[in-house]
Amino acid sequence: MTPDEHASRTLYNELVPGDQVEVVHGVTVGSSAAWTTTTTGRVLRRERRRHGLHFRRSGDDKVFSDVLILARDDGELTTITMDEYTRLKKLV
Repeated sequence: MTPDEHASRTLYNELVPGDQVEVVHGVTVGSSAAWTTTTTGRVLRRERRRHGLHFRRSGDDKVFSDVLILARDDGELTTITMDEYTRLKKLV
């Protein structure tokens, strides 16, 4: 785990509804990062979601992802999946 990934995961665990965050997410194509995208918003909640679509399935098909549900400034709701390419920053 890189220092940036560790810091993002630590911050994720400390977030509470109402916190303003900036999320920089690296988009990968193949084995290399192609570009980044940035999303800002107010945290509505964080949750761990179970899903079954994954290329490395576990034996019992139980795969989970940590997600943030954000309200953007224009009112749009968006869901961010946390992974090793996600950098999280709390805004003041």
